[in-house]
Amino acid sequence: MNPSERIDQLIAGIADWRGKTFASVRKSILEADREIIEEWKWMGSPVWSRDGIIAVGNAHKDKVKLTFDYGARLPDPEKLFNAGLEGNQRRAIDFFEGDKVNAPALKNLVRAAIAYNQARSKKKAPAAKRAKVAKSKKT
Repeated sequence: MNPSERIDQLIAGIADWRGKTFASVRKSILEADREIIEEWKWMGSPVWSRDGIIAVGNAHKDKVKLTFDYGARLPDPEKLFNAGLEGNQRRAIDFFEGDKVNAPALKNLVRAAIAYNQARSKKKAPAAKRAKVAKSKKT
């Protein structure tokens, strides 16, 4: 079973409001960019990636949590982040029963995470290239 099918199965197995919320969050994430990849990591967590991890989703007893790997570095003009605010890397959005998913704002946050990942990979690439050139000069 591929990761997308596992996520389908996870959502289908959540019969209450959390399943609908999780499905809505997932839909917004996937609509933000067609090149987003769904993964299944850490013994059962849906992960969305593009040029690095964007976010991890989990359904808890009383909420659906969406944690952005580099959320502390992302602009959040709509103030979606409401959890993990004390950390210096991750930020999360906790959705509780009755909360509505702000799809446009969530898509913008996902796009900002992709842009951040792409900027990070561009910064790393020159350093890796320099190391490879230096290594080849030694031989």
